[in-house]
Amino acid sequence: MKTDAKDLKLLPLTSLIKTGEVDHADWNYRPVLGTISCSRFRLVKKMLVEKHGERLLEIGYGSGVFLPELANHADKVYGVDIHEKTAEVAERLLEVNVDAELVSGGAEKMKWENNSFDFVVAVSALEFVSDLDAVCREVKRILKPNGSFMVVTPGKSPLLDFGLKVLTGKSAKEDFADRREIILPTLLKHFSTKQKLTYPRHGASLVKLYTALELTPLAD
Repeated sequence: MKTDAKDLKLLPLTSLIKTGEVDHADWNYRPVLGTISCSRFRLVKKMLVEKHGERLLEIGYGSGVFLPELANHADKVYGVDIHEKTAEVAERLLEVNVDAELVSGGAEKMKWENNSFDFVVAVSALEFVSDLDAVCREVKRILKPNGSFMVVTPGKSPLLDFGLKVLTGKSAKEDFADRREIILPTLLKHFSTKQKLTYPRHGASLVKLYTALELTPLAD
């Protein structure tokens, strides 16, 4: 089965490994739901257009579905996630010629040295972290001085949550609790906004499925 995201380079459906209860990478290959799910990746791709760096880190890489696309924008890609299937995911990525350095752990405290990355990317990941302020401090630490933190976070409204329930049977309340409400205010305590994109591009906030931000660190 192929995704309708012909403009995206994703890990094939047959290569995906289920890494946890909230790893829904297979949604990218479903009718209707796939269009919505892939919209998150298109937002990041648009922010990265014509950009290339030495090192890129994805926070919450899951099954690695988006790393083949991200690999187009860096000499070397890295990933951090709390699951322990790093070796299995790395092996699947090698099958599509993506050599990724993956580690198991939380983004609240990461192993990399200061000023290590040109880009840090988090797609639908920050709503699951335990201490977002700690993650922000770590991202600021590991980003190069002119680096960018690219974040995609889901919207919140009864209409959107109802749609999620209908399409997937999943409860946004159970998955996210109230963490969606604090993501943007917390990010803006630590970073300034360089780009802001939404999906859909136009419409009221009640129907904004995703907000994407390219962020640069504020001075401490």
